[in-house]
Amino acid sequence: MATEIFDIDSMPRGGPEASWLDRRLQTDRLEYLDRDDVDHLKRRVVRSLDREGRIFGTHKKFARVALDEVADVPDPKILELGSGHGRLSRVLLEMHPTAHVTVTDIEPTSVAAIAAGNLGRHPRAVVREMDATAIDAPDGYYDLAVFALSLHHLPPPLAARLFAEGTRVADKLLIIDMPRPPPLLHILKLALMLPLEKVVPVVHDGFIASLGCYSPSALRALARYADPAITLELRGGVFKTQIVLASRLRSRQ
Repeated sequence: MATEIFDIDSMPRGGPEASWLDRRLQTDRLEYLDRDDVDHLKRRVVRSLDREGRIFGTHKKFARVALDEVADVPDPKILELGSGHGRLSRVLLEMHPTAHVTVTDIEPTSVAAIAAGNLGRHPRAVVREMDATAIDAPDGYYDLAVFALSLHHLPPPLAARLFAEGTRVADKLLIIDMPRPPPLLHILKLALMLPLEKVVPVVHDGFIASLGCYSPSALRALARYADPAITLELRGGVFKTQIVLASRLRSRQ
C-alpha cells in the first residue's frame, strides 16, 4: 500500500484539511451493529434497516446504481461486501436474470441467517463469511464489488484497505453511504436525532454513523493512500446519498 504525507491513523472523517469544528464531529463510540454484547439490539437494527429499505425503496435504488455499472457485461459477477441482511443481493438477483452474486459479511450470525434463507438456496448466489478489508478472491475476479451503507463503520486505516482490496478483486468498486454534511448543518442533523438516540436502536446507530461518515476530501485521501493509481468518481451531495465509484488500471494478459 502506498503512503501519503498525512497520518492515516489520525485522519479526521472530514479529511486531512478538515476544519476545527468538523474534526470534533466524530466519535469512538460503537454502533450496536459493531458490538458483540448487545445481540438483541443488533438484530433490531438490522430488521429496521431492512424494513426502511423496503418501505423507501432504497434497496432497489442501490441495485439500479450497481447494475448500471455492469450494464455492458452479459453475465456479471458481483461481490457484495458487508451485506448485513442480504436484501440488496436479493434485489440484484431479481433485477438481473444472469447475474451471479457472492454475498458476504464479516458477522457470522448475519452470514448464517442469510445462508438459511432464500439466498442460501439460490442457484446464482454464494454466501460466505468474509472481511471486506481482506477479500479472499483472486485479482480481477469480479466485475463489480459493492459496499453499501458500511464504510462509516471502518476507521481510516481499514477504509483505505477496503479501497485497496475492492479495486484489486473487482474491475469497479461501488461504495454507497450517507453524505457528511458541512459542520453547522451536521450539528443541526445530530440535534434532531438526539431525543430518540437513547431509546430507538436504529436512531442510536444512525447518530453514530453520521459522525463516522467520510467527506469527499477524506474519500480522495483514502483512495490515494491505498494506491495512487486508483481513480474516483464521486456523486451525490449534502442532501443525497454519497456514491463512490473506484477503479484502477489493470494489466490484461
